[in-house]
Amino acid sequence: MAARFTHLALPCRDLDATIAWYEAHTPMRAFHRRVDEEAEVAWLAEDDPSVGLVIVQTFEARASGEPQTTLSPFAHLGFDVDDPAEVDAAAVLGRASGCVHWEPANHPPPVGYLCALTDPDGNVVEFSYGQGL
Repeated sequence: MAARFTHLALPCRDLDATIAWYEAHTPMRAFHRRVDEEAEVAWLAEDDPSVGLVIVQTFEARASGEPQTTLSPFAHLGFDVDDPAEVDAAAVLGRASGCVHWEPANHPPPVGYLCALTDPDGNVVEFSYGQGL
């Protein structure tokens, strides 16, 4: 099979807030947005995308106002950074935004130095140094 992993789709309750959060806390940017009969959808990816996020806000979820948590308490998205200082910077920004899930900590290989934040729906997003994949 010549398949390759391209995206992960996550529900959300507020598409604008979710896009703003990912653009503030990660290198991902929205590059496509549309509205259909049941939902608003945005695609986010890094500049040189190999994998992206598809964020879906159903009108029902927006009306309910309830978080659409999918990745929690341990399931998470993982971002690799080039320097431990970037893990610390992510935690500083997360503290300022009130969304730190795991404070920075060193873990034995292959885990490395990491912290995690939560997006507006409570999904966990990890920033790690030294993990590599």
